[in-house]
Amino acid sequence: MSALGVLRLLARLAALAPAFVLGLPVQALLVRLDHPYARHLPVFFHRYLCRVLGIRRIVTGVVPAPGPLLIVANHISWLDILVIGASLPVSFIAKSEVAGWPGAGLLARLQRTLFVDRSRRQAAGAASAGMTGRLAGGEALVLFAEGTTSDGNRVLGFRPALLSAAATAAAPVQPLALAYTRRDGVPLDRRTLPAIAWYGDMDLAPHLLGVLAGGPVDAALHFAAPVDPGPAGARKQLAATAETAVRTEAARLRGHGGV
Repeated sequence: MSALGVLRLLARLAALAPAFVLGLPVQALLVRLDHPYARHLPVFFHRYLCRVLGIRRIVTGVVPAPGPLLIVANHISWLDILVIGASLPVSFIAKSEVAGWPGAGLLARLQRTLFVDRSRRQAAGAASAGMTGRLAGGEALVLFAEGTTSDGNRVLGFRPALLSAAATAAAPVQPLALAYTRRDGVPLDRRTLPAIAWYGDMDLAPHLLGVLAGGPVDAALHFAAPVDPGPAGARKQLAATAETAVRTEAARLRGHGGV
């Protein structure tokens, strides 16, 4: 790590410490009390994290209004949580293993994440019911429909399993395309994108340190037009429609630097 990288790392850790020391206990109390502000405080928390880390969010498209919504997005990095969470009040849907990850599990619970056990087929019904209840309560949920992270150069196939919850709750589905386009003002490519994308068997700690020590990053988010979920049995068609929208917009964002 260069001397500049070390300085960035130390400065950012010092700037992040107050947000965690002060913000997490407050959010924990709000979640415990089931207070409405528990949905909104994470937005400011994530915006502060993005500012400290030098992440510039470029948001385009049909930005969602408050209300029940299932956002269906591609998944590239743990940074996705920050850039989406800084854009609007949402909760995420994550695999159950995340709940046990040191640090990340706590943050996920404070974000009011809905955990899904993907190892048991029968758990899908309980997950869908949980999603339906949250959507019917007026919340916005984010589903990374690929089921895993990609290398950021492509969009993987979308899984339809949990999409029926939107139809049951009569909540619109909104495709969201993500792309990380520049670092230090230089376009990211297949060689440099792995410094931002977190996928495969990458270890989290070294990747996290690399982002903390690295230069500013441009993150592009494009909200495509909302889609009527249709009947619950049409989830495969719904997944295909959302996948096509995300794939098309993600490719455009990568090709045009996120603008």
